[in-house]
Amino acid sequence: MYIVVEGPIGAGKTSLSRLLAEELSASLTLEVVEENPFLAPFYTDPERYAFNVQVFFLLSRFKQLSHLSQGSLFSSAVVSDYMFDKDFIFASMNLREAEFDLYRDLYAHLKPRLATPDLTVYLRAEPTVLLARIEKRGRPFEAGMDPEYLRALGRHYDEYFLTYPGPLLVLEAGELDFVSKPADRERVLAEVMGRVGAAGPAGRV
Repeated sequence: MYIVVEGPIGAGKTSLSRLLAEELSASLTLEVVEENPFLAPFYTDPERYAFNVQVFFLLSRFKQLSHLSQGSLFSSAVVSDYMFDKDFIFASMNLREAEFDLYRDLYAHLKPRLATPDLTVYLRAEPTVLLARIEKRGRPFEAGMDPEYLRALGRHYDEYFLTYPGPLLVLEAGELDFVSKPADRERVLAEVMGRVGAAGPAGRV
């Protein structure tokens, strides 16, 4: 069983992934963000550093997730706080013309080599919620993030998941506090566990 938690910056992906991994006694794969040397400069000069950021993330995420395509490692459940396709979502938003064409070619060669999630949990949230959570976790390179950037990112995520082909559960993260409120935590765990192994149309809560 391979479960992915996805959503925009600050939605609560890592927190929920940790809860699910504990509930399922699963191994946990966490996105490596701070190691990208181009990320901090990107937030101050997006046009200059966008391509560098995206290619670094593309290759880094491919290397990290490629071990999941080895069937012998699926003897137990795996939970990840990101999906490979998130990189394409950001690239489609940040890259232009020739850079995006080159990126898309790299992405198309790498994606078929990776495992497909058995369930994807999409955490939606409004920019005000995301900004509050971003401020709370206090990453220096995220300080002063533009709310309009988060709105655009949310739109790109929504558009992507409108046509997502696999099993999908959509949660309104702004209405849930699964870290501090036991009732919300139990509700979310019940929703996810109810979908584990299920097939059929996407769910929404």
